[in-house]
Amino acid sequence: LTAPLFLISPLEKHLVLLRDGRTLIGYLRSIDQFANLVLHQTVERIHVGKKYGDIPRGIFVVRGENVVLLGEIDLEKESDTPLQQVSIEEILEEQRVELQAKQESEKLKVQALKARGLSVPRADTLDEY
Repeated sequence: LTAPLFLISPLEKHLVLLRDGRTLIGYLRSIDQFANLVLHQTVERIHVGKKYGDIPRGIFVVRGENVVLLGEIDLEKESDTPLQQVSIEEILEEQRVELQAKQESEKLKVQALKARGLSVPRADTLDEY
């Protein structure tokens, strides 16, 4: 027994937020009872501050357990954004700088806690069940 597929209009653009924090935008082609998705003409959107960049990804298959949020984009309001679109290279560099600053801040925080005799669990072990 399988659940019926939803009726999907090929003209509706959707935003998908993944469990790892990535944001995908594309045309939803298929969805099943497990929330497995197939997106067409997909772009990965990276946000850093008030800038964003889109990396073309093509056809994208997403396993349902990785979907945090799925929503339709209103095409009329899509261009009404205060964000500035920049090139792929520029947004990737901004993302790298932001990640580096975040890691440095985290390192200082861990050092301060260790100096006080406290420990912080590693972030890569928090996802384990």
